[in-house]
Amino acid sequence: MARHRCRFCARELDETFVDLGVSPLANSFVPPERADAAEPAYPLHAYACRACGLVQLPQFEPAACIFDAYLYYSSYSESWLRHAEAYAAEMIARSRLGADSEVIEIASNDGYLLQYFQRAGIRALGIEPAGGPAVAATAKGIATRTCYFGRDTATALRAEGHRPDLIVANNVLPHVPDLNDFVAGLRILLPETGRVTLELPHLLHLIEGIQFDTIYHEHLSYFSLATLERVLRAQDLRIFDADELPTHGGSLRLHVCHDASPHQPSPALGRLRRREAAANLDQPATWRSFREKVAAKRKAIRDFLVTAQRTGRTVLAYGAPAKGNTLLNYCGITRELIPFTVDRNPHKQGLLLPGTHLPVRDPRALVAARPDYVFILPWNLKDEIIAQLAEVRAWGGQFVVPAPMLSIVS
Repeated sequence: MARHRCRFCARELDETFVDLGVSPLANSFVPPERADAAEPAYPLHAYACRACGLVQLPQFEPAACIFDAYLYYSSYSESWLRHAEAYAAEMIARSRLGADSEVIEIASNDGYLLQYFQRAGIRALGIEPAGGPAVAATAKGIATRTCYFGRDTATALRAEGHRPDLIVANNVLPHVPDLNDFVAGLRILLPETGRVTLELPHLLHLIEGIQFDTIYHEHLSYFSLATLERVLRAQDLRIFDADELPTHGGSLRLHVCHDASPHQPSPALGRLRRREAAANLDQPATWRSFREKVAAKRKAIRDFLVTAQRTGRTVLAYGAPAKGNTLLNYCGITRELIPFTVDRNPHKQGLLLPGTHLPVRDPRALVAARPDYVFILPWNLKDEIIAQLAEVRAWGGQFVVPAPMLSIVS
């Protein structure tokens, strides 16, 4: 039996958080001509470190195999663009950013966020390892380095004279294989007077919302505030403020500074620490209860789809997100139960989902098919999607939302 060690503290991992079976990489979309080829698949078994509390998946593939040809483009979500624009306005005000300031974003994707700083006359630089999104950002006029971030990149940027007033790292820390190298890079690049903001899904909401589908191989780590404070302290960084966000089913925005910075801890940070402590996130009983709820949710999803098929009701899916592939594969969903899905991202259209091989089509195909139910895989964007598909209600169709438990929206 393989032995895995914690990517932060190196303790041997022997405590199961949840075991979702075996699955291909969630973003390894399949060209139709390779539909009959064997797909690599790996255990989707999340462990909890008893020493530091970090919930994590072992790494089976190098980061380059996952992210060099990454097909996720942030700008296809209108609600995410609004979120980015509001964040930029807030941080310009809070950090008093102006023409002499610099913002560096790590995992800047297609420039979805930095465009708002640039429009405000603030120097912006993106660090993005995925070639496609990096090219898209450059086409928008946003300076972008196509590389991974860590000690070496941070040292090189410092040598070039970069002193960012703000470093942004939205939804990147969960993807990082070498956690300590990445956080050390933040310490190196961050000036004494600067701040880092980290956005990432919150383990508390993953557990409370039974969000098992947010677990996939590209998401290597799942953070509580308490664990992340330990990770940052090891590099002489600390959190001084925390915002709770509705994005991705419940996220944290954490404001980070050097340990010697004069920033004082906010009351919100203390409240969040107390909430986590009360939730017993680091207790085996909590993890056991979560596993039981995951199993019950899987049964509810399968029962709904099988009943719909038996009664002659058609179900089509909306979206091709990574979380959707975890849900479909863990629940054993076949094309007999959901014939295809649709997605606005043209880079995914024409491909097959990993594992299940559901075809990904243009959203017009869903409207033409007039299904009885639209199963929303990116449930965190359900309001945006339901608004986009207002015509579904005109033919009597309904929406299926699988979080926190399966529900029907008429």
